[in-house]
Amino acid sequence: MKNFIFATALLLLCAVGVWVVYETYVIPEAGRLVVEARQSGSAAPQVFVVIIKDWEQQICITLALWCLILLVAKYWGIFNDNHLYNIDFLGAMIEAGDGEDEKQTLRKTMKEIDELPEKITATPVIQALLASIRRYLMTDDVHSTSEAISLSMDALALRQEAGNTMIRYVIWAIPSFGFIGTVRGIGQALTQADEALKGDITLMTDSLGVAFNSTLVALCLSIPLMLLLHGLQRFQDDQLINTQEYCEKFLLNRVSK
Repeated sequence: MKNFIFATALLLLCAVGVWVVYETYVIPEAGRLVVEARQSGSAAPQVFVVIIKDWEQQICITLALWCLILLVAKYWGIFNDNHLYNIDFLGAMIEAGDGEDEKQTLRKTMKEIDELPEKITATPVIQALLASIRRYLMTDDVHSTSEAISLSMDALALRQEAGNTMIRYVIWAIPSFGFIGTVRGIGQALTQADEALKGDITLMTDSLGVAFNSTLVALCLSIPLMLLLHGLQRFQDDQLINTQEYCEKFLLNRVSK
């Protein structure tokens, strides 16, 4: 729920920010250029502000900005947790418990890990480690502990896939809004066919410009976002592998001796 509220607030913030830029600069500047072009009897110039001036492009830019921030946040979360794979959370604690029963030492270790800051205990590697320790304490079986690690990896993979669902949908929706602009622009151009037959093709070319510009903007935004999404999925796969290797190295190898 907290993540949903954060994402919704972020979307509203992006929408307001893009709207402010459009209202203060893009729409006035594009309107000025279009009026000057019509007064001179020519089509609107294909400059940046004219290309992005319509509401379909505004929605596409808003969604793209929101999606980019969500992607960056996920990248940051993965990179920020990478240093944890170099920390042996069990080694120092187990050594400090020399002479104690192994299970008693692991229980103390779990308690100390639980007392770490939430930003650490909420990471996938710590969650998988704690789940594996709990399974070992309950079953006293190395094979069952190995299964617990595999189940933790499956659960993490499902969470990652679910967390990417909205991003994947937005990347799909951006070209769809571009196609809406294409249909709207072509429809406007067809209603202005009579004017074109009379010799004035300015309005028709402007409407066709709306059609092609909306698709152009949507595709230019969705292509790099899709690349970033595939890159994120690769890093998430690496996170799964690193988490499993961590649990096997620092827990499974110890309890199997």
